[in-house]
Amino acid sequence: MATRHVLAELAAAAASTGLPALEIESVGGVDAARRVAAGEEFDLVFLAADALARLAADGHVDASTVTPLMLSQTAVAVPADAVAAAGTVRGSLDSADAVRTLLRAARRIGYSTGPSGTALVRMIDEWGMADELADRLVQARPGIPVARALADGDVDLGFQQLSELAGEPGVRILGVLEGDCAIDTVFAGAVAAAADDATLAARMLAFLASARAADIVRAHGFRPQGSATLEDPA
Repeated sequence: MATRHVLAELAAAAASTGLPALEIESVGGVDAARRVAAGEEFDLVFLAADALARLAADGHVDASTVTPLMLSQTAVAVPADAVAAAGTVRGSLDSADAVRTLLRAARRIGYSTGPSGTALVRMIDEWGMADELADRLVQARPGIPVARALADGDVDLGFQQLSELAGEPGVRILGVLEGDCAIDTVFAGAVAAAADDATLAARMLAFLASARAADIVRAHGFRPQGSATLEDPA
């Protein structure tokens, strides 16, 4: 879900070069991986790199085509009308102490079912705060952005990919997690084992990783990962 807007714009850009129209279905990463593993027919698969690697290991995507596309940082946000929780850390979320201060001040903490949520829970456990925060952690339902829970007042602190929080109504972003508490996710693409035309799918993937796609990736708050190693497709 974190990549749905950028992939839609990339698909349109690819079509403008003469590549076929790409029909993209965006769902939560857990559901996407399950459907691909179940054999549902797709030409391309886009997921967090570690999830895609697992699908490749099991033969559900072509391992030789796995291509890093973009890096996403995890951001921290509050409802738009909230007074800044822990004002001392505004604009400075680059230390574990700062993030722990925010967590302890929150009544309900929203996180996603995706890789950023998994990493957050693991980090909380490593800090020895799992029991302290257990009854305050609220996991969003698959495919439902944390931004909605913030805007609806269901949580008062939220962690999710920056691309899923930026520009959402009713949300104020405090910053991105950096330094020793950074939660970064590399999203990648691969040709599915069930692809009708693997060669054409690979051409599409090459465009999405090309230098011509990099500006679109940046405009959506991601850092391009593919354009440094792949030439533009002919």
